[in-house]
Amino acid sequence: MTAIDPRHVWPIRVYYEDVDLAGIVYYANYLKFIERARSEMVRAAGVDQDAMRSAGLVFAVSRVEADYLRPARYDDTLQVETTMGDVTAARFVMKQTVMRDGRPLFRATVTIVCMDLSGRPRRLPAEITDLVP
Repeated sequence: MTAIDPRHVWPIRVYYEDVDLAGIVYYANYLKFIERARSEMVRAAGVDQDAMRSAGLVFAVSRVEADYLRPARYDDTLQVETTMGDVTAARFVMKQTVMRDGRPLFRATVTIVCMDLSGRPRRLPAEITDLVP
């Protein structure tokens, strides 16, 4: 595993399935976009979430604070920038911005917790917390 990139950028293309009748990205799809970017950030650091699950631990979103700033439209090329925020023994916070041509369209602060397969909170494994610069 390698340290988590303090500023991870992931490209997203807006497809027809992502938009409403007006051709604007449906609000809930931003959550899908940022989920993909978080998953890719963690994967790039070498975290194997399948192995974590096999060991009885999973990540779960416990809170999302979101601001919709400007609309994205069909066929836009977007970038999702993800940065690490606070990390404690049982949770970490990620700040995410969806941008088009460097202009922010959507911002979110996402709190992630670690839990066992029955949903009880667990401490983050040391190999995960050690990845945060």
